[in-house]
Amino acid sequence: METRRWIVTGRVQGVGFRWSARSRAQHLGLAGWVRNLPDGRVEVQATGAETALLQFESWLRTGPPLARVASVDQLDDLIETESPSTFEII
Repeated sequence: METRRWIVTGRVQGVGFRWSARSRAQHLGLAGWVRNLPDGRVEVQATGAETALLQFESWLRTGPPLARVASVDQLDDLIETESPSTFEII
């Protein structure tokens, strides 16, 4: 199990990005969270198998149909929290 964190930039708020990300993560068996940031970006943290994380990151680069993703940056610094058992919108 690995944990990764990303910042997604572009038109990613107000387009169902968080709801779609949660659905995709649950489908892939990932736990973690997604949240809007005040500056219009979306932050995502996920824990699971490396293969599932790679598939999820690939999805993040496109997002739901109304999103226009400009960039997805993986962060090295992880927020240390309890490992959730589900994927949540926070």
